[in-house]
Amino acid sequence: MDIFESASLDTSGVPAFDERAPLAVRMRPTAIDEVVGQDHLLQSGSPLRRLLEPQDPHRVVSSVVLWGPPGVGKTTLAYLVARSSGRHFEELSAVSAGVKDVRAVIAAAKRRLATTGEETVLFIDEVHRFSRTQQDALLPAVENRFVTLIAATTENPSFSVVAPLLSRSILLTLNPLTDEAIRQLLNRAIIDRRGCDGTVEVSDDAVEQLVRLAGADARRSLTLLEAAVGVARERDAHVISVEDVAEAADAAVVRYGEDEHYDVASAFIKSMRGSDVDAALHYLARMLEAGEDPRFIARRVMICASEDVGMADPAALQTAVAAAQAVALVGMPEARIILAQAVIAVAIAPKSNAAYLAIDRAIADVRDGRAGVVPAHLRDSHYPGAQSIGHGDGYVYAHDEPYGIAAQQYLPDTLENVTYYEPTTNGYEAHVTSRLAKVRSRLKMR
Repeated sequence: MDIFESASLDTSGVPAFDERAPLAVRMRPTAIDEVVGQDHLLQSGSPLRRLLEPQDPHRVVSSVVLWGPPGVGKTTLAYLVARSSGRHFEELSAVSAGVKDVRAVIAAAKRRLATTGEETVLFIDEVHRFSRTQQDALLPAVENRFVTLIAATTENPSFSVVAPLLSRSILLTLNPLTDEAIRQLLNRAIIDRRGCDGTVEVSDDAVEQLVRLAGADARRSLTLLEAAVGVARERDAHVISVEDVAEAADAAVVRYGEDEHYDVASAFIKSMRGSDVDAALHYLARMLEAGEDPRFIARRVMICASEDVGMADPAALQTAVAAAQAVALVGMPEARIILAQAVIAVAIAPKSNAAYLAIDRAIADVRDGRAGVVPAHLRDSHYPGAQSIGHGDGYVYAHDEPYGIAAQQYLPDTLENVTYYEPTTNGYEAHVTSRLAKVRSRLKMR
């Protein structure tokens, strides 16, 4: 099991590491209050909280599947269960374990339960790498509670975990770590005796650089910190600088403070809006090299696809949404390719802000008190007594009319004949303009 093979085990069966272990391993939380960013999973009475509580033969605990991006605490939570619950802990890595290993652990768990009554927690890391046969081998043990399974995966369990196993477990989704959570972990590692023990200082700019380069991955942030400390010590320095972080990360220093964050993001959006694909790619590269969260970038692309492209090319939003989903699944560095494709698609697409203007006009009327009363024939007529007070009376079913267009009043009286959406003649919206004119003409034929 890679780095765990050479480590001794503590009394709970969790690998025990000495000071030679990597910083990310040494700083792994040993108590619940050290866990950051996953408060929603640790509330009283939650499935994970019940697993963390001492073994109780009268309390039923469920197997769980932990789903989340790398470095957010899946393995940490499994180790906390082992340490605090009093249950026997077994760990398998789906990278190296086979069906034989799974069956051996289950057999030992059955013997342990029968002879001493001790329950077994089986932690399987990267369970998505198990084949269907390997996952099926777990089913009887999980169903009969010979083991309590904690399975960790970075991939969507709906596609990577077999349905029978997923139905016997509770799916818990771990949140990506916020910048503040990463910052908290770094500051703890700098002063904690398991970490740097206060022997070095880290400049504020260097901390922020580490946060950006971490990409919401706690393990990566601590690995980079450890490497930066090594760089500084090579030059007998006691203060870690931005340059030390850059050298440790093997990346050029990209000055990217709070002002640059907003300025570059603004230039990025305006370049896509202005159809300058090369400028858009330049600002994309600057954000990526500065360690900007690729999910933040993907959100900006989605907004631009709707606000600035809109109905001139409806496929642009589909591309942007698909890119955002792919970025979340793939992560960096490959996510850069996905983002580039989406940025190019949005930048070169014909532009229209008609949808953006339309909803803002409608919202302005509502906020100005021009909501008006819903016409009686459009009101809900399904509940008892509704029809007796005129609800639905005179409603014309659109599918019974020529072209599927029912000529009747839809807007409230106070807004009748108001026009919000004014399409352009750019791209696909030119077809929308032509069709909409005909539709609006028929709607007035009442």
